Amino acid sequence: MHPHDQTIYALSSGRLPSAIAIVRLSGSRAGVALQSLAGKLPTPRLATRALLRDLTGDPIDDAIALWFPGPASATGEDVAELHVHGSRAVIATLFAVLSTHPDLRPAEPGEFTRRAFENGKIDLTEAEGLDDLIHADTDRQRRQALHQLKGLLGDRARNWRRQIIEASALIEAGIDFADEGDVPEELMGPAIDRIKLLLGEIETVLALQGRGERLRDGLTVVIAGPPNVGKSTLMNQLARREVAIVSPHAGTTRDVIEVQLDLDGYPVTVIDTAGIRDTDDPVEQEGVRRARARASDADLVLWLSEGGSSGADHRSDTPVWVVRNKIDLAGGDERRETANPVYRISAKQGDGIAELIDALVSFSRDFFGTDEAGLITRERQRKLLEEAAAALRSSIATVKLGEELAAEELRVAAFALGKLLGRVDVEDLLDVIFREFCIGK
Repeated sequence: MHPHDQTIYALSSGRLPSAIAIVRLSGSRAGVALQSLAGKLPTPRLATRALLRDLTGDPIDDAIALWFPGPASATGEDVAELHVHGSRAVIATLFAVLSTHPDLRPAEPGEFTRRAFENGKIDLTEAEGLDDLIHADTDRQRRQALHQLKGLLGDRARNWRRQIIEASALIEAGIDFADEGDVPEELMGPAIDRIKLLLGEIETVLALQGRGERLRDGLTVVIAGPPNVGKSTLMNQLARREVAIVSPHAGTTRDVIEVQLDLDGYPVTVIDTAGIRDTDDPVEQEGVRRARARASDADLVLWLSEGGSSGADHRSDTPVWVVRNKIDLAGGDERRETANPVYRISAKQGDGIAELIDALVSFSRDFFGTDEAGLITRERQRKLLEEAAAALRSSIATVKLGEELAAEELRVAAFALGKLLGRVDVEDLLDVIFREFCIGK
């Protein structure tokens, strides 16, 4: 039997041991395996207590069994779920029994979701939304992923693709009826109007400048500056735990240290770097090189100093905030003119930290934008929408050169949206033409 036709099984819950573990099966033999384990098939979609037994009749566990006959299931196939006690011994025994059944095999990563996609239960954007939801670290990421999982982009893309196909059908009909006087003009006008309206909608989505992508990837903030100015202490203050070694000796931090923060629901990666200075130590030189590289790639640099630097040592176009540390010490916070925003703190005592965090939250809000329900969350989605928009613009520009050229550009746009959804079907256009215009005479 082909691997795609085999029944798969896997642990669908968290790491063992746990209070409860969920084992899921999907495929044509899921019911056979469930009946063998539980003695009978439970009532569909009704949680049923069952004593699971191995092939010799020995008990495995007292469990809850659920049965979802296809196609009314998550994957579109027959699906069984076993809610068992989450010990390693129970799962090992259960998997050993399942492995003895013919045409049953362990699932590969993402295979349940892929089968749901292949069976038309979800489109590709919804599958990506599910992946984002699983990996969401903050509440705003969770909400955005949930919007995608519910079809925020997929529904719009399906509607856009349907309109493109209908406009293309109008143009194709105009070509077929070219010998019937004013019929082509009556069809071409509405088609072009529909294309222009659709193009405006897609361009509006693209104009949001990837806010959804940024929210998915997160904001990167680098703490940079000379050695021994309190960068690691500030890192620990922002993280609210000891993540970096603090020492009075310069050059303690040699490598890049990262910590993931949740600032008012915004995902922020804060990076502590080696002190930037001239040195003969080859290890420290590498640390300085990495510090400069990470600062250049960051979305924001916090240039930490004791009052003597304005951030001029930072060599990139990345926004820089000057953070003057040790204001609690005499002589600290020497005031110098700088074009960059300035914040005054005591990383050791905590003075000014709350104000700095508030500023970071405000920066994050402006960076990510106020629209939490970003339609585009991945580069793949953006590129395909750009491809569709370019084809629509080309169809408008070439319609005067020939309806056939415009129709071809519309096919390119529909194909791009089909790739976005993972649904590329050449029969759609024919269906619309035959149904709407009765072309077959």
